[in-house]
Amino acid sequence: MAGYLSETDFVMVEEGFSTRDLLEELTLGASQATTAEMELVQHIGVPTSKIIYANPCKQIAQIKYAAKHGVQLLSFDNEMELAKVVKSHPSAKMVLCIATDDSHSLSHLSFKFGASLKSCRHLLENAKRNHMEVVGVSFHIGSGCPDPQAYAQSIADARLVFEMGAELGHRMHILDLGGGFPEVEGAKVRFEEIASVINSALDLYFPEGCGIDILAKLGRYYVTSAFTLAVSIIAKKEVLLDQPGREEETGSAPRTIVYHLGEGVYGIFNSVLFDNTCPTPVLPKKPSPEQPLYSSSLWGPVVDGCDCVAEGLWLPSLHVGDWLVFENMGAYTVGMGSLLGGAQTCRITYAMSRVAWEALRGQLLPAEQDEDTEGMCKPLSCGWEITDTLCMGPVFTPASIIQVHSMRKFWGQGWNPSHSNDNTDP
Repeated sequence: MAGYLSETDFVMVEEGFSTRDLLEELTLGASQATTAEMELVQHIGVPTSKIIYANPCKQIAQIKYAAKHGVQLLSFDNEMELAKVVKSHPSAKMVLCIATDDSHSLSHLSFKFGASLKSCRHLLENAKRNHMEVVGVSFHIGSGCPDPQAYAQSIADARLVFEMGAELGHRMHILDLGGGFPEVEGAKVRFEEIASVINSALDLYFPEGCGIDILAKLGRYYVTSAFTLAVSIIAKKEVLLDQPGREEETGSAPRTIVYHLGEGVYGIFNSVLFDNTCPTPVLPKKPSPEQPLYSSSLWGPVVDGCDCVAEGLWLPSLHVGDWLVFENMGAYTVGMGSLLGGAQTCRITYAMSRVAWEALRGQLLPAEQDEDTEGMCKPLSCGWEITDTLCMGPVFTPASIIQVHSMRKFWGQGWNPSHSNDNTDP
């Protein structure tokens, strides 16, 4: 059964206020995978000294762009990549990306990215011969890993590579823990559990005071729960289920209701394809106990049999023009665009609880603007009002934006977050 929106107290924030505003205040650095991402973080003022070009397989033009714009930290995991950097950006500082045990992760990255431990010494020697300094190690265990010990093992492997580098004369001081951290309640493993295992491993292999900068990519954690999608039903039909014998048993053929939405798996709901998610809609209003529920499925707008958002749902009878709300839709959604092209751009409207607004406005707004904040906010009384106001699109609303601020309590054991769009985290 789908959920429903409960009554609460929200404020609407002016369109210019965004997650980026928060990140400008909270971020310590940026790990980027594309030229466009580097342009973005430079535009918001992240210094080039705190940018890592973390994609270990780059185009030559991208390497030249990094050199031209002063981005010095580049990742690599093979000889050919190192040779490209030697030729196009000889002053770069290199971060060696190592493979991990991602066998339990939803997304497997180590076949595509990461050097095996057996090949690390050879790569470090090659870098030394070419007068390239390797200053750190990175890894990424993939998204949705339910085993925190995978992080501990990767940190232990990184320690071995640090020792290899020290033997060869590389002055290594960066350890990048990657991303893919769980971002929602109900995940197989909680963020706090992973943080505890990571901190214990760091205490053992990279204790405080050893001079190592610990980085992590928390892009998915930051934004997943911050955005909520509202999407409208654009078509509806009943479909007979082909189940021999059922008609004789019940006196009528079993049916299911097919709803077509304005967005599908080739756009905002791409997580159905890439992360094997099953989006569950939240209804704007709680149905009455007497209201019957019907077997239902949700489909995207593309003329493709694979554009199925969700099946096996039991919903009340809905109508064309009704809105469905989907929570935890902040990562790899609105910024991805349609995989098939031609999709409309979503309108984003920002909202947060009054408690969150009161907690954040003092940090994000200059003191002289504080007394004018009521003029930039519109109070809303309940979830349906939000949906009714925002549904001009589809629409995204970061109703849980306060969660970004509260994360700081997990960072006290010597590892610092580095914001990224997490594009190495499918």
